[in-house]
Amino acid sequence: MEKSRESGFLFCNWCGTMLVLKSTKYAECPLCKTTRNAKEIINKDIAYTVTAEDIRRELGISLFGEKTQEEAELPKIKKACEKCQHPELVYTTRQTRSADEGQTTYYTCPNCAHRFTEG
Repeated sequence: MEKSRESGFLFCNWCGTMLVLKSTKYAECPLCKTTRNAKEIINKDIAYTVTAEDIRRELGISLFGEKTQEEAELPKIKKACEKCQHPELVYTTRQTRSADEGQTTYYTCPNCAHRFTEG
């Protein structure tokens, strides 16, 4: 709602709902029925730019060989890989069972890409 007050000439100043142009004289909020002078709205242009990077980020798509933000910032632990004995693994945790049970830890070896779980 704060965002609509500072920049949105097409949005209600009170509740942030999109205004409806009821006549050439005023626009009305369909939710709280507040009105605004139509002169504030008429002939205003709305424009925004969507880049390919925005679309990839929204869809979770990365370019070939490009690491996603999640992959680049995974925490590491000094633990040997079960398969190749590499001394360091990256890991994530998830609560896969009920809240009163422990989390499941997912390990991935950066050397051989072997994956295994614990817990």
